[in-house]
Amino acid sequence: MTQSADGQTSHKERMRTLQAEVRKKRAGGSDPERGLVLVHTGDGKGKSSSAFGVIARALGWSHRVGVVQFIKGNWKTGERQFFERFPEQVVWRTMGEGFTWDTQDRARDVAVAAQAFAAARKMLVSDHYDLVVLDEINVVMSYGYLDAATVLDGLGARAERTSVILTGRGALPEITDRADLVTEMREVKHPFAAGIKAQRGIDY
Repeated sequence: MTQSADGQTSHKERMRTLQAEVRKKRAGGSDPERGLVLVHTGDGKGKSSSAFGVIARALGWSHRVGVVQFIKGNWKTGERQFFERFPEQVVWRTMGEGFTWDTQDRARDVAVAAQAFAAARKMLVSDHYDLVVLDEINVVMSYGYLDAATVLDGLGARAERTSVILTGRGALPEITDRADLVTEMREVKHPFAAGIKAQRGIDY
């Protein structure tokens, strides 16, 4: 389909306007000279996967990354196997004991969450990491296994250069209010609803 000359001119004008707007925003932006707090939440799939994508981006700039997984047990996943190839840049700690319906022991879940956050806090304050990912910590807080005030205190005490990503559904308002970026994943369609089991390389 051939575009008319008028159509091409109109498109060009719209793109020029958009380009000018983007350049203006960039010029007006400032570098906070500190790490950011990002929250990936919502009922849709992709919260942790998105965080792992940011890890790949950070590694591309030779950044150091720490990961603490609060729920996922010590089961084999593609992302963990991949990032283990970067032992000098990535410290990966899986401290959860599986999903909460597996343990069925609230006191134990609370204790494990406290231990996991203690390890996470050490990463946050160490000034060793450019990025720390707290995987599924939102779920832990939403169940009341970890107090939001404790997490906020840890975020406030972190090294200035350290950015943090908190993943998991059910992010608390106190956490999203503190964040610099909040992304909510919305489920539109999921293969599990059609009886399709989790797929290696796609889901884990």
